[in-house]
Amino acid sequence: MKRVDRIKTIIGFGCVLERSKGKHDWYRNPNSGKAQAVPRHREVKEPLAKHIIKMLSNEPA
Repeated sequence: MKRVDRIKTIIGFGCVLERSKGKHDWYRNPNSGKAQAVPRHREVKEPLAKHIIKMLSNEPA
């Protein structure tokens, strides 16, 4: 999944950027309280992208 698509999806959940450091950004979903590192690579493999989206979605784990 491309980085632009990942970020659009994450922001669509209402997530906010907490910090940028190294090769990852940290996003937090204020509704669920979950935080997740998101790689700043141009593309990541589909299983990792799905995991990130699942963790930052508004759905309970």
